[in-house]
Amino acid sequence: MSANALTARPVRREYIPLVVTSVLLVSLFVAGSVSYESFFSGQVLLNLLIDNAFLLVVAVGMTFVVLTGGIDLSVGAVVALSTMLCAWLVESHGWPPLLVIPLVLAVGAGGGFVMGWVIHTFEIQPFIVTLAGMFLARGLCYTISIDSISITDPTFTAFAQTRIPLPGGLFVSPSVVIAVLVLAAAFVVLHHTRLGRNVYALGGSEQSALLMGLPVARTKITVYAVSGFCSALGGVLLTFYMLSGYGLHAVGLELDAIAAVVIGGTLLTGGSGYLLGTALGVLVLGLIQTVISFQGTLSSWWTRIVIGGLLFVFILLQRLISGAGRRRA
Repeated sequence: MSANALTARPVRREYIPLVVTSVLLVSLFVAGSVSYESFFSGQVLLNLLIDNAFLLVVAVGMTFVVLTGGIDLSVGAVVALSTMLCAWLVESHGWPPLLVIPLVLAVGAGGGFVMGWVIHTFEIQPFIVTLAGMFLARGLCYTISIDSISITDPTFTAFAQTRIPLPGGLFVSPSVVIAVLVLAAAFVVLHHTRLGRNVYALGGSEQSALLMGLPVARTKITVYAVSGFCSALGGVLLTFYMLSGYGLHAVGLELDAIAAVVIGGTLLTGGSGYLLGTALGVLVLGLIQTVISFQGTLSSWWTRIVIGGLLFVFILLQRLISGAGRRRA
């Protein structure tokens, strides 16, 4: 095959949103570097990961759910509940963090398991079930305390203040390492295990998955348990980041997670998407916020406005791509 033939080969349809997201990320960074003197820095990029490590973990769990054609609106409330449980048990009851953190992760995974079971068993729309889960988790926060609970535990503060040095005087936080490990583990699961193949098959067509004899019930329940676990872990990372638990933490985070997944190229109807795209989507959201903060005169609400516009554009792009695919078929 000649070089001209290779360069002329069109990009596969499912890769187009991923390519667009990559170009958008590079364009935002270049625009910021040109506009602001201290923007062009490796630490600025690493700060995106430091500030959004918890969102990346939550978005990984959301990717599993969206790939099956579902949705999880409870993730932000579960994050807040996790911060409250950590702060309450550690500060008010003196429990050791090594006991509290596994308990919080178990609560998150258990809540996701229950929602997945209800969705499958009673054939209720995920939107309704996870909306109920969102109200329940957010309400439980206020049964613990209506005020913010600050954390002074030495283990939490030491973890929060730790910097992992990198070459060139750069650094990351331990939360970034955890988020990257979660992303890597999820990548292996989705692309190299039977569960991952079942997730894509279920998102492609649940009826076809049933006819092929795939474990639809187990897969559906598992993805919501994974989302609950990732939400709880994201809550633990946010607790380290904020050193507090509060019922108003992570308000609207479920929309940020969904936006990161969609901007990353995962179809809302399920069956197509990549975790790399989700990671790029999280970086795009963080970079938008960074550019606006460097600008200095714009309100933080402009972040929401820009993200909303991007989400609208990417949903239209998905629709156009899927429509073109059906016409070819």
